[in-house]
Amino acid sequence: MTVPTTIATPTMTFAQMLEQVRHDGAYPSRERAEEVVTAVLAALGRRLAGDERVDLAARLPREAAQVFVASIPEPEPLTGWAFVKDLASRTGGSLATTRWDVGSVLGVVAELAGEPLLDRILAQLPTGYAILFGRAELTQAAA
Repeated sequence: MTVPTTIATPTMTFAQMLEQVRHDGAYPSRERAEEVVTAVLAALGRRLAGDERVDLAARLPREAAQVFVASIPEPEPLTGWAFVKDLASRTGGSLATTRWDVGSVLGVVAELAGEPLLDRILAQLPTGYAILFGRAELTQAAA
């Protein structure tokens, strides 16, 4: 693993992260929120590589970072929608529920990452991820 390009200290504990995901996703329990966080972070870990991966891991609470970096990045790129479909097939969830889960977790991840790092992450990923992180995905029309 390389040295992070920016030194960061997580701004929330894992318990606080779970509570925010539980609240944002309207999950009935902390345990359900933890299941969702674990699944989504593992899936994101399969998609993100390089300095962005290292820098994001440095901003996540330790327990979340461990789940995130435990997944080996896969070479095959997936669009945002394919990411949701892949996660749904791995977890056995419906597409709608999985999309909700992804948004609930990645919204918190976006907050922890901060704007500059999130910009770099989105530049590395194929189309369709911005909305999953709670951002509009603006594209330029072809001339």
